[in-house]
Amino acid sequence: MKKYILFRIVRALVSVVIVTTIVYAMIFTMIPRRQIFLSDPSYTKVASNPDKRVDYENEILEKQGYIDFYSSKELISKVSVKSKGFSAKNTSEDIAAAKNWASHQKGNWQIGKLPNSKRLFATREISIVNRVFAFYGDLIQFDHPWKVQDKSNPSLKRYLKFAWENGPVLLGSGTQHKYLIYFDGNFPFVHQNILTINLGNSYPTFSGRTVSDVLISGQGEATTKEITLPDGTKQFSSMNMHTAQYQSPKTQSERQKRLFKDDYTNVNSNYSDPSMIQNSFVIGSIGVILSYLISIPIGAFLSRKSGEWIDRFGLVVISMLIALPSLSVIYFDRLLGNTLFGLPNSFTDLGAHDIRSYILPAIIIALISVPSLALWIRRYMTDQRTLDYVKFARAKGLSEREISSNHVMKNAMIPISNGIPGAIIASIAGATMTETIFLVPGMGKMLPDAIKAHNNSMVVGIVFIYTLVAVMSVLAGDLLMQFVDPRIKLSGKGGRR
Repeated sequence: MKKYILFRIVRALVSVVIVTTIVYAMIFTMIPRRQIFLSDPSYTKVASNPDKRVDYENEILEKQGYIDFYSSKELISKVSVKSKGFSAKNTSEDIAAAKNWASHQKGNWQIGKLPNSKRLFATREISIVNRVFAFYGDLIQFDHPWKVQDKSNPSLKRYLKFAWENGPVLLGSGTQHKYLIYFDGNFPFVHQNILTINLGNSYPTFSGRTVSDVLISGQGEATTKEITLPDGTKQFSSMNMHTAQYQSPKTQSERQKRLFKDDYTNVNSNYSDPSMIQNSFVIGSIGVILSYLISIPIGAFLSRKSGEWIDRFGLVVISMLIALPSLSVIYFDRLLGNTLFGLPNSFTDLGAHDIRSYILPAIIIALISVPSLALWIRRYMTDQRTLDYVKFARAKGLSEREISSNHVMKNAMIPISNGIPGAIIASIAGATMTETIFLVPGMGKMLPDAIKAHNNSMVVGIVFIYTLVAVMSVLAGDLLMQFVDPRIKLSGKGGRR
């Protein structure tokens, strides 16, 4: 069993790496890099100044991993080590010195000139292979008491300890995060910062934030509530103390030094609305539950009436529903729900704190998957009804209803349960159209928004998350299937059942 799980995890991780690498290479090589500036409001501010524009472009391209870049000031510090008096000006001596420096560096460094001032700068292209390796090299971040190395703070304590702050917490010092494990009322309720995933920096939308932070942090306006400061005093504030990260004493403000008794002064705010991941998970999970609650009775009924006119009629209806475009189902059901029941057309009409905002998106996700799921369940249960144990049950005088509910359903639930984790993941990943039409601020809507804004890091990050949870859902399905029927063994040779 352990060998099987390990094998499946390794195979899943290999699949994630392959898919993510292909997507990463396609996005960062096939999409023109200048497209990323189209949705950047800051770019328009410097576009009229050619020198500032070129510097800004190179700085952004460096942050996004396209190039290495030395501005004029940085180039002076590099070249002047061997060429005294170098000032990065457009003179024959400085140009020769810069080119001589570039020729002795690793990689193909190019010396460029700013359009107006003609001051020199240097750039070096980073190959897609190196960028892929850098992406995976920084992907997993491990926090530990020796993570922070700050020469300006030699007396920084280094430890890990458990404490109780409205619940059990694991505190760290010398770590990047103060709270390594904690519990609160926000999804997913149990949080850890020991191992974090670095998916890069978001740009041009949500600029200045990491991709992970955009997806898992709350949204909307900052909200205030009563908090307890490190010195024990209480005050109303929007600060989320559980997000405290290390900040060097030399960059701390006087207010931060007054409020905090340690160097973990960099905190995020509490927000009024749930995170993108939470919105997608809630709507997707409710949709899957509803789809199974609707599909299982339909599939069981049709299998019990297999071969009769009602079964044939049901198959015709199911086939017609499967053939309907999902987009038409979404718009029709949205119109129906709004007209007959007064449910909101948009998630933003009532907001994240009104349950009515979730009803139509969840129901539509369920209805889209009901036809194929009901057909699938009918097939499994019909196959079960042809087996010998059903014939023996009939011979014992059991009714068709008893046979269906007490025997056929139990055995049919084995393959059905295998698909439940995958169905949850598929509903979350496949809610792109639903979330976009209903303006749900979730991952499903974020993906097309990121593509439209050329937020390449966000696209790669979301694809990575979707791929990871998708392949892990296969393992979860197998484990759930064994839980339903312990007779199933997963420890066969080579991980085969």
